[in-house]
Amino acid sequence: MDYIENRSEFLFIYDVKDSNPNGDPLDENKPRFDEETGQIIVTDVRLKRTIRDYLATVKGKEVFIIEIRDKKGELRTKEDRSGDFKDDPDLILEKCIDMRLFGATTAVKGKTKTWTGPVQFKFGRSLHKVDGPIFYRGTTVMPSKEGKKQGTFREEWIVPYALIAFHGVANEHAAKTTHLTEEDLNLMIEAMWNGTKDLITRSKFGQMPRLLLRIVYKRGENFYIGDLDKLVKWKPKDALREEQVRDITEGTLLVSDLLNTIEKHKEKIEKVEIAIHERLTTEPGILHSLKNNLGKEKVRILDLS
Repeated sequence: MDYIENRSEFLFIYDVKDSNPNGDPLDENKPRFDEETGQIIVTDVRLKRTIRDYLATVKGKEVFIIEIRDKKGELRTKEDRSGDFKDDPDLILEKCIDMRLFGATTAVKGKTKTWTGPVQFKFGRSLHKVDGPIFYRGTTVMPSKEGKKQGTFREEWIVPYALIAFHGVANEHAAKTTHLTEEDLNLMIEAMWNGTKDLITRSKFGQMPRLLLRIVYKRGENFYIGDLDKLVKWKPKDALREEQVRDITEGTLLVSDLLNTIEKHKEKIEKVEIAIHERLTTEPGILHSLKNNLGKEKVRILDLS
């Protein structure tokens, strides 16, 4: 089987509305928030979980790191999962797509085994200051066992709106260790986009993918641009302040710095793949500009429907 031989770089942008993109269980499950900058933070672990859940539940793929409980209702460990594959490292990599993508550390045959994942993401951050997080209380109709005469109270934290950007890299050298293929990467890209839409739970509903860009570099370049998330900016419309934005149509994504940087390094780039949501406005138009700068043959529109 052919493992990936070209380095890839990703920019993934999605938004959340009236939901909790990544609660901190050690802090009342509040959305992770940078008080200095006013930005919402989402960990790479949260994005990887979105990808894993989609691959397992929608695509029917075997996933190693997933919440499984035993007959007693207790969570199974990574060592338990390793036993599901006869503690065979080769079998784990063969069967589990998330291990080929992200790697992991577990005990195999009594020894610690570590795979460095070819695909790594930085923490995601909102591209603007966010109003909140907002705390509110509600009630349930049905009472709990402790209070049988009335419904119980619930407490929740939400973010009114945030446009969040992730930057990631797929390392072709580490891919040889985990046996990562192009098919695996294509499934991950589908999972990033559709898995975000598929977060239909009470705390996560209201998240939509807006832009996914993959830069594929020429074989042997051993290069990537880096900081793609820093090369885009969010500009609210009219007199709105950035923390007042409540919808993707109330602002424009400025992509000039991103496009100029891509053009600067175009000799190192084999192709660019892109998916863009119809409600997102970019300045200048990103798809048209990429085709002009790189040539139509180097730009591929991703069909993620």
